[in-house]
Amino acid sequence: MKFIVLILLAAVVVSLFSGLFFLVKDRDKPESTRMLQSLKIRVGLSITLIIFLVAAYSLGWLSP
Repeated sequence: MKFIVLILLAAVVVSLFSGLFFLVKDRDKPESTRMLQSLKIRVGLSITLIIFLVAAYSLGWLSP
């Protein structure tokens, strides 16, 4: 279970830095949507991580 949480956290951080990269790289191209796609992925991964942690706690996989 720790492995899944670490993988999801790492994916969120990678998405965060890719959004920063696209923000800097596409400064001259306002029609580019790569940063928006990165934000969507980061939000989706964060929601997935929260749902997984709540489910793990409800199922007793995590101790308080």
